[in-house]
Amino acid sequence: MIHSGKKNKKKSLFSFSLLKTPTMVNKRLLLQTLHLQFLLLQPGTMATCHVVFFPFMAYGHMIPMADMAVLFASRSLRTTIVTTSSTAHRLSKSIQKTINYTHQIALHTIEFKPNKAGLPLVIDNPDQIITNEDLSRLLEAITTLQEPFEQFIEISQPNCIVSDMFFPWTTETAARFNIPRIAFNGTGFFPLCVANAMLLYQPTVSSDSDPFVVPYVPHEIKLKRKQLPQIDSEECKVFLKVIIQAVEAEAKSYGVIINSFYELEPEYVRHYREVLKRTAWHVGPVSLWSKNTEDKLERGKKSAINEHQCLKWLDSKEPNSVIYVSFGIPSSQLYEIAMALEACDENFICVVRNDQEAMITDGFEARIKAKGKGLIIKGWAPQVLILDHESVGGFVTHCGWNSVLEGVSCGVAMVAWPVMAEQFYNAKLVTDVLQIGVLIGDVEWSPTSTCDGVKREAIQRAVAMVMGVEEGHAMRTRARELKEKAKTAVEEGGSSYSDLTTFVEDINAFRNVNGPTF
Repeated sequence: MIHSGKKNKKKSLFSFSLLKTPTMVNKRLLLQTLHLQFLLLQPGTMATCHVVFFPFMAYGHMIPMADMAVLFASRSLRTTIVTTSSTAHRLSKSIQKTINYTHQIALHTIEFKPNKAGLPLVIDNPDQIITNEDLSRLLEAITTLQEPFEQFIEISQPNCIVSDMFFPWTTETAARFNIPRIAFNGTGFFPLCVANAMLLYQPTVSSDSDPFVVPYVPHEIKLKRKQLPQIDSEECKVFLKVIIQAVEAEAKSYGVIINSFYELEPEYVRHYREVLKRTAWHVGPVSLWSKNTEDKLERGKKSAINEHQCLKWLDSKEPNSVIYVSFGIPSSQLYEIAMALEACDENFICVVRNDQEAMITDGFEARIKAKGKGLIIKGWAPQVLILDHESVGGFVTHCGWNSVLEGVSCGVAMVAWPVMAEQFYNAKLVTDVLQIGVLIGDVEWSPTSTCDGVKREAIQRAVAMVMGVEEGHAMRTRARELKEKAKTAVEEGGSSYSDLTTFVEDINAFRNVNGPTF
């Protein structure tokens, strides 16, 4: 359902036809349906709550928020996703999933004019590869979305706004209309707690390579100064400004909604709520709402490999015998990774960009194809479909939160290769707290998303450890236990299912006490 700002006529919650001469069954159905309609219309119930989602225009932000919208719709909440025209088509699959729900997801597009900031017209298209300079200008230009967004909020009159961290000004919007603004930053409780600790603590070490213990968190977490975000660099000046605004906006927000589940990081859920005194709800893993093969195959966008080819190759391998490599591999490291995978002699799937094909030389692709050991996917890969296959036992990942949670939800061990953002914090959760992975080596934070300097020997060693029969088996066993806990969390009565119920109750309570100013 797509609309562009005009109010649609209100429709009844239910429409159904009865036979002209109703039978007892039809009478009973009528009474049951009217009773259900009565319950849904009572104050504080799911159906009375309208949630507006406003994701940032990048796959790592759009995909989990779209999944979250599907989750909310599945619980009979009215949901609307607001986005720009360049990104709207990427959300069509999410909307189709809800066609038989009480409320189908609505999609509202607002106009974005990046050319006024000297940016390409399609800069907000998530398929665009943009420079750091363009990203900085984009973060400044998206403030122009505030006016059309507020016009939509005034018309649609939602109960709350769930907005991305990169739209900190939505806190002002929420305050203007006296509705709750819920922050979504696309990460988990553990990295949020570590990030908060690092705001309060400056490590006193003699060099960037010396480890220090992160204070004020439940576990002994050791980091190095070179693994901390270097956002005071020239490339990150605008990014730093937006991050500061995001932190300030989050502090003023009604709460934070998090794609995680209690059993994954219980000490950090409690720490965030009880020690840091933050209001937060965990409703994940939202990727588990991609249940059928088609959903998994086209999650985000159309896969570069067809379902039959992918599953046929995976079905031909033994359980836990395949390592999956996907993390936006930079061209400078592609050759080392290829040589390491060949030397490991493990079955593997490696995802590369279309323009990187020429980087793999020396007949590598022909050799691995002849051996039947490897599958190279050029373009977008159906990550959840692959990770959830029984033949996959390991995952080489940059440890973005979405990938970590998808790896956990599919029960695989991980080789953590963090590069930037909060990825080093996430890697510590994987390797030190959950003990379901190993670190690739002595890597450092990069403002330009490069991960140069890791040799094939280090890659080979890490892959062998994760896929091994001793340490690897123990990691996979722990990962499979977390997989079962993740499934239970989103089922009725589970921790995330219950927290979503609490979220709706809290939003409705806010409205009943404060009331909007529409």
